[in-house]
Amino acid sequence: MERMDKATGTTRALMIITLLMILNVLPGCGGPATPPSGTGEPQQATQTIINKGSDTMVNLALAWAEAYTFPHPKVLISVTGGGSGTGIAALINGTVDIANASRAMKSEEVEEARANGIEPVEHIVAGDAIAVVINPTNPVSTLTIDQLSDIFTGQITNWHELGGENRPIVLLSRESNSGTHIYFLEHVVRKGEENNQSLFSPDTLLMPSSEGISVEVRQNPNAIGYDGLGYVTPDQKTIRVARKAGEPYISPSIETVKDGSYPIARSLYMYTSGQPTGIIREYLDWIMSGEGQSIVEELGFVPLQ
Repeated sequence: MERMDKATGTTRALMIITLLMILNVLPGCGGPATPPSGTGEPQQATQTIINKGSDTMVNLALAWAEAYTFPHPKVLISVTGGGSGTGIAALINGTVDIANASRAMKSEEVEEARANGIEPVEHIVAGDAIAVVINPTNPVSTLTIDQLSDIFTGQITNWHELGGENRPIVLLSRESNSGTHIYFLEHVVRKGEENNQSLFSPDTLLMPSSEGISVEVRQNPNAIGYDGLGYVTPDQKTIRVARKAGEPYISPSIETVKDGSYPIARSLYMYTSGQPTGIIREYLDWIMSGEGQSIVEELGFVPLQ
């Protein structure tokens, strides 16, 4: 009986030792692991930031995430697009840490967020020009806001009416959940007039991405579209735009956005639920620092400084 008790005790001891060894080997089990150096200090847990929204900003957000996580390997940043409306909806539903938007949140969106217990906080992270783009073979080079409004509402339908060739105008726009679409609708199609209820022509082709507009403009000599400045490539022609007839026609550029002369310029935003803290605060501070803003300029957007 005594031998059996000893055997049982020995077996139990071996089982306990084995279990402790397993707990020390398996990651995430039995409390914080110790680093290979044997210092006894706990390893920092991986932190994840969920970032979603504007397709205009997606390449910029990806570049920021890559540059930030390289020296911060314990931070994972998940970046997806889908449009400003998609990102804002995710913020309202509490499923993202940061929502990217190429337009400001609407008052009804803010109210919906607050009804869900979320207080949206706006962070301006860069500037942008919306460039009006056409095929390089098109001889038209200047337009006013009034002319652009008439084009995109379908009142002007032929390039001949604008000094071009006798060709039908093919209209390209981003989809309605795009912040760029909404900004262009409010500030160009409706000319910034509060009571103007004009809409895009029903003949407008809605493109799912900025790249889609670029591709169509490059291959279609009759097309006209609009895009964030960072998506304009040398094989597209940008229109010089005047606020009104008789005023100067201005090309979209970092300089003309900064000096306020280009008439279709905007801010780019990140929204958080409440004032950010911890790693999210650190990430946003880095984005607004010289290092983060240098990436803004590299990608063709307008830095804050």
